Amino acid sequence: MQPFFGPNRPRQINLGGTSTTASHASILDGVKARRSERQDAARRAESALRIQAWYRGRSQGRQVREHLRAQFDAGSSNFVYWTRCLTVAWVGGPADEERLAKWSLTMGQIDTLLAPFLGSEREAWLVLVRQVATLLLRSLAQAPTSPYSINHLVVLDVLLASQTLEQRLPSLGNALCASITSYLLSRGIFSSIARALFQIASPLEAKSSPSIPPLISLALAPLATFPTSSPFYLQALQDFTLSILTIKLLPNRLPIPTVTYLSGHLPFSSLTLLDVDYVVIGLSTSPESRLHLLANLIAFGSARVPSANAPTLAMYLHFLTALMDSLPPGCLEPNNANAKKQAGNWAEDSASASGGSDDESHPTRSTEAPSRRKQPDFFSLDSKTQLRLHTLWSSAHISSLLTATSRHPKARSRIFSFLISLCAVWPSKRDRVMANLNGGGAGFGLIKEVYRGWVRSSPLGKEEDAKQAVEIFTNPTHAVVWPPFLFLTELYNHALLTMGDEEFFSSSLGATRSQRVGVGNSLTLDELTSFSRQLLNIAFPLYWHEDQANLKDAMVPGVRMNWEGVRDRVTRCLQAIHARDSRRPFTPPDHWLVTSQIDVSSFVTAAVAEEQELDRPAPRSRVLSKRKMAFISPRLGVLNNIPFAIPFSVRVQIFRQFIANDAHRLGLDDWYARPKHKATIRRSSVAQDGFDQLGSLGAALKDKISITFVDAFGNEEAGIDGGGVFKEFLTSLTKEAFDTDRGLWLATARQELYPNPHSYAKEPHQLNWYRFIGRVLGKALYEGILIDVGFASFFLGKWLGRQSYLDDLQSLDPELYQGLVFLKHYDSQVEKVEDLSLNFTVTNDEFGVPKSIDLLPNGSNIAVTKENRIQYIYLVANYRLNVQIKKQSEALFEGVAEMIDPKWLRMFNQQELQILIGGVEDPVDVDDLMRNCVYGGVYDESHATIQLFWKVMRTLNQKERQSFLRFVTSCSRPPLLGFQELNPRFSIRDAGLDDSRLPTSSTCVNLLKVSPVFLGLRVFLPKPKASIPQLPQYSNEAVLRQKLMQAISSNAGFDLS
Repeated sequence: MQPFFGPNRPRQINLGGTSTTASHASILDGVKARRSERQDAARRAESALRIQAWYRGRSQGRQVREHLRAQFDAGSSNFVYWTRCLTVAWVGGPADEERLAKWSLTMGQIDTLLAPFLGSEREAWLVLVRQVATLLLRSLAQAPTSPYSINHLVVLDVLLASQTLEQRLPSLGNALCASITSYLLSRGIFSSIARALFQIASPLEAKSSPSIPPLISLALAPLATFPTSSPFYLQALQDFTLSILTIKLLPNRLPIPTVTYLSGHLPFSSLTLLDVDYVVIGLSTSPESRLHLLANLIAFGSARVPSANAPTLAMYLHFLTALMDSLPPGCLEPNNANAKKQAGNWAEDSASASGGSDDESHPTRSTEAPSRRKQPDFFSLDSKTQLRLHTLWSSAHISSLLTATSRHPKARSRIFSFLISLCAVWPSKRDRVMANLNGGGAGFGLIKEVYRGWVRSSPLGKEEDAKQAVEIFTNPTHAVVWPPFLFLTELYNHALLTMGDEEFFSSSLGATRSQRVGVGNSLTLDELTSFSRQLLNIAFPLYWHEDQANLKDAMVPGVRMNWEGVRDRVTRCLQAIHARDSRRPFTPPDHWLVTSQIDVSSFVTAAVAEEQELDRPAPRSRVLSKRKMAFISPRLGVLNNIPFAIPFSVRVQIFRQFIANDAHRLGLDDWYARPKHKATIRRSSVAQDGFDQLGSLGAALKDKISITFVDAFGNEEAGIDGGGVFKEFLTSLTKEAFDTDRGLWLATARQELYPNPHSYAKEPHQLNWYRFIGRVLGKALYEGILIDVGFASFFLGKWLGRQSYLDDLQSLDPELYQGLVFLKHYDSQVEKVEDLSLNFTVTNDEFGVPKSIDLLPNGSNIAVTKENRIQYIYLVANYRLNVQIKKQSEALFEGVAEMIDPKWLRMFNQQELQILIGGVEDPVDVDDLMRNCVYGGVYDESHATIQLFWKVMRTLNQKERQSFLRFVTSCSRPPLLGFQELNPRFSIRDAGLDDSRLPTSSTCVNLLKVSPVFLGLRVFLPKPKASIPQLPQYSNEAVLRQKLMQAISSNAGFDLS
């Protein structure tokens, strides 16, 4: 019988019919699982062994360190072993800090510290000393004011004092000091010292801390250890610059003797060894550190400028420039400052002082939409750092740099880059910097020096071809010529702000005495001719350049500025010089034109197409600035910024085409369309009735308007308005509106008009009148109707968005102008400018009551001095020319802008705009009128009556000829470009044989008629191709003359028959 239990029990047999055979895959999975288990077990065993070994090592190490600490605490006469106990047992913490303090106290005796270097364990001692020195530095960085810090500093001072070690160890001292110093350099000695200085809570506490003097001495020690040719010296100098000279308020943290010590031992001359780009990149993550480095360089370096040699001075300027270039533009301005504003910063001060937005300095209507540019980064700095940075633009610092560089020509060019960067990082100080340079006659010689020494021989602006010029501009080899060129454009443009025309043209008058004392124009007219052409040859390619996007991104060689910035600066200077030439030409004919570089006909076509493209969709939700215009449309950029590069006749053609396109877009070019608005105007009250009935139309004044005149007896005149009656209305309205007795306008000595600056003219009702008059002027420009009115040049400049300056003041107030010119050049040997008792105020007379206005905040308490007189002159001229008439001007320009796109007007200068408004002042050219005359009826050029007519016309004087023009065209001035521009052409038509009839005219079609029947009334007929005055076939010359003079002098209305 088989047992059921135990080792001999029977085998179990499955009788259920289910197979237990495992699959191949499951067998493999099982094998893999068992192998993984074995591997995990092995790893656990190995890890356990490692942990055990580590634990045994740590335990044994702890025991050893405890033993060494006990040995160190027990003391030893073997300082090598004693020090080794400290370094090997060191783990940090309060107890180890106590032991380190004990070591430094013991080793504070120089003989004790250096004795092991004379024994057999010299090498071991050197290794141990370097390690302990590192521990001492770390301890100082963590607790610079601890009771042990002075002992630590004493030891470090000995170890890093090359002279002390050389004296004590003559054969070993220098090598030992170099070894220890290089070791500490690799372990961040300067960063540890910097942290120690920062650990001292405040500059006030730092000044009283006994740790500060030895810390500064320790920071300077590595710079005295190595020769300047050593790579370790360069590393020490760079680390010192990056770590020590970037400490906030470094001079304020030091006691005065320490400041003197640091200033005297700072290796200023070694700046030439620095890789400035490396330093700037090293501070790339900390912009504020760059500012503190800049402030500290000024604090310690500005006093050394007068005695610096050429290489050191050049590197000092290069260092300051590179640091400023690494900062965001305008970063030193408040967040609400307009860092991009190119001019008018003094005017901004004046605006804030004289009443905010009510008296702002830029009275011209803004053509830019509100800026959405990102505001420049602004650093909130403490007042002491700000004050130190103010040294950058201070008069004393800049004068010191100019004087020093004048002795070292090799360093001279660096100052141009410095000044350009200074104005970029601190744009609100641009005017003040340029005023300091131009003030006192210094700018006179500086402008001449820069032009003759750098700009005249520069390759910039010498190439006429636009594409080749751009290649020259972007050539890196020309990096050295851009800074002086750009500096000259800024400096000379600023000089022109306070330079009268007499001064400007003084060089042509042989003003040798003036030139000797620095008065007048520093450049001769021949030099200005050459310089202005250089400017034009730079500006035009930058506007014409096809890749406009590159202008915003690509940088100018040698300057931290993009090409758009170059173009803006060159354009401003170019416009200022051209303004003088337009008033009193001194350049040769066609000097300003670039027609040799472009195809004029295609230019016109493309400009019109670009303008049409900008009009889509209409109406535009924003108005484009001149800068944006140049970016989008090169041709419109040229026309809006340097329009004088294109002939005047071409621009007038483009202007007329712009208007024609606008009229077509608005559906105003349909000759058969009936007027949308009607007005009944009394002859005795044309202006008031026009204001009452048409003042509310706004931009709808562009539409056709039917005018019916009412005579003095209350009867409607019989004229039917086909255009001529409206022309009569416009000319009559403007004659009344611009009457100076109405109180809205004043006249200069030359009888040129400008808005009345009186407070009465700023009242809301009067401002509405200005807006209405603006629309009327815009309507006249839109319709091509000439208005017999002349505006002051400075006021016309505001139409174009241009600021008025001292040279414009002469036309407004000659006495004030002469007084400011006198002040500008006042150089008495007996009295000072302060003795004139002037302050920054002006006085207005309101109804006989004088009122003082501050030109600057608290201006009544700011005396005018030799240093700030240029600013005073600028502000006075700005107030009289701009601030006083700001509201009135803006109201007028609002009205003009509703009728005429502002960018269309920017194609012209003041003189050209006056021609657009009122025609040319030239005499009436009868021959030109005859060449452009069309005849009708029986008349032709050989007819006896026609020959008598032209004979009589030639006998008329200019006043009579102007009366004739007014009779047939409603304007007494010839058209802008001659009588060929009349549309329809001037025409003469026969009117029968009756000698008793007077000649009549249709002013709407420029038609002279002499007929028994009055044909001056224009009903809705097809638009004639010519304007046809009708002239009876008079029997003789005397009758023709008598009837013609009677007709043109009668001043009759539309009832004349």
